[in-house]
Amino acid sequence: MARGLAFLRRRLTGGYEVDEFGFDRELNDAVFQPLLRVLHHDWFRTEVFGIENVPPKGGALVVANHSGTLALDALMLGVAIRDQHPEERHLRLLGADLVFRMPVVSELARKSGATVACNPDAERLMSTGELVGVFPEGFKGIGKRFADRYKLQRFGRGGFVSAALRTGTPIVPVAIVGAEEIYPILADVKPLARLLGVPYFPVTPTFPWLGPLGLVPLPSKWLIQFCPPIPTEHLTDLADDPMVVYNLADQVRETIQATLLELLEKRPDAFGL
Repeated sequence: MARGLAFLRRRLTGGYEVDEFGFDRELNDAVFQPLLRVLHHDWFRTEVFGIENVPPKGGALVVANHSGTLALDALMLGVAIRDQHPEERHLRLLGADLVFRMPVVSELARKSGATVACNPDAERLMSTGELVGVFPEGFKGIGKRFADRYKLQRFGRGGFVSAALRTGTPIVPVAIVGAEEIYPILADVKPLARLLGVPYFPVTPTFPWLGPLGLVPLPSKWLIQFCPPIPTEHLTDLADDPMVVYNLADQVRETIQATLLELLEKRPDAFGL
């Protein structure tokens, strides 16, 4: 009770700190993480492997596959690191411009530690020793149809690689299994998506048929695998070499794709225990 009252007093009087990106550590640990932890542990029954591959300190770039219609995989990845890592590290997510143009969502994203997916912000965070999370597939990953589940989409132009090279930080590939089944996309109503100004308008087994209830994710079984880090400190002088960037991005992509296939063999039943 006393801790709760003290928390409320700090929030009302402004006696708390945020960093230059708007990250509110106290709010994240006291409110956001406990709520997300219910989804992570109880709803998705997430198992985490290879957390020792995430550096105990210093900057690093965590690169994962993206899926699930809504970006719950990014949030669950943050919970996995915060809960499972010995140093209880925070993951600073890089989000699409669309996220930061949406009222309320933008403010919540900033307070949870996210920032716009651009190289200057990513480099600044990693240079100050932060753990940065990126999903190079972007909307192509989370908006793909269920028939294409666990098939990685194109990784863009490899901007995430050049950011890691310029700061000499390791790249940690991550494979996430489970998000593809929470909102299986059966169709994409493109005219409606254009009208609303969004990348896609999904039709799933529950949405839009069940209205707001269709936004409840299906309780799929999740597995998250952190792969061995790829060092970049010996390549800092080659950050602007397109061939080096392409080859490294391709290495990361192949590592994640191969790990996804291994995890799918571990999880024969998408909704089992």
